[in-house]
Amino acid sequence: MKWTTGLMAGLGLVLSACAQEQGHEENAQAQAFVEYMAAEHNFNRDELTLLMREAKRKDSILRAIKRPAEKAKPWYEYRKIFLSNTRISGGVDFWDKNSEALKAAQEKYGVPPELIVAIIGVETRYGGNMGSYRVLDALSTLAFNYPRRAKFFTKELENYLLLTRDEKIDPTSLKGSYAGAMGFGQFMPSSYRHYAVDFNGDGRVDIWTDTEDAIGSVANYFVEHGWRPHEPIAVITEPRPNADMTVVNDDLKPKWTVGQLEEKGFPTTAQVTKDMPANVFSLETDNGKQYWIGLNNFYVITRYNHSRLYAMAVYELGQEIIKARGGRS
Repeated sequence: MKWTTGLMAGLGLVLSACAQEQGHEENAQAQAFVEYMAAEHNFNRDELTLLMREAKRKDSILRAIKRPAEKAKPWYEYRKIFLSNTRISGGVDFWDKNSEALKAAQEKYGVPPELIVAIIGVETRYGGNMGSYRVLDALSTLAFNYPRRAKFFTKELENYLLLTRDEKIDPTSLKGSYAGAMGFGQFMPSSYRHYAVDFNGDGRVDIWTDTEDAIGSVANYFVEHGWRPHEPIAVITEPRPNADMTVVNDDLKPKWTVGQLEEKGFPTTAQVTKDMPANVFSLETDNGKQYWIGLNNFYVITRYNHSRLYAMAVYELGQEIIKARGGRS
């Protein structure tokens, strides 16, 4: 089904089956959204009104967004989720099957294969779990029933309808996470429209079934957010007894330099230069706190998910996958 007047007839067939679930056609915000999309992007009002009826409010989505599964966990528990033997061996398999695309992405974008593989591994277990919610339901539920982030999700719903129209995709067909993230790399609709690429040149930008496009899109995302080729991601540090602990975990964005952090009591023996942007953060391990210096590329990983734990999981998973592959390129 495509964005044509045929959408109305097709949607009519599924309305009766979904009658027990509440649509959004009576919702004031949804009605205002329909008017905005018609005026701003020349969508058909009647078709969009029908689509808002087909878009279902899902209480399970509202419950899920209020309790993200991994956020409250200390590092030693969080790490176990993403650095399992299954996730590592899955990364080896994904790398082996997609080695040419990963090599091409590294050559074009300067992003190493292990990082791209680890992102896809953390996000969807290499495509094994891309989400079970209809993206239309997820975005409309959060846009019209979750006031705290209604502005964000309304914008994502706008981007979603634009991308499905541009790509001639049935907007009721795509599935993703409870927050509307899609494909191998779990791109939100705005990220798809800004960063997804047709990496294999087949005329389509497909991050749902095409691993080449998914790989190129993840690499492009990192480049667009400031990835620096051949620079390290994070290096370990041992604080001196007089270290200024007030700078630990002070910001995700590097607000110091390696040299400044050394002056504040956080030295490192790694191959880094004193002028590199950096911050210092701590992780709770089984044996107490561990301290790391996060560099520019560590910050870039947090642009994918605003979490130090997430960025470290991606970094360490990538390193474990390299080890498991035995150094094969």
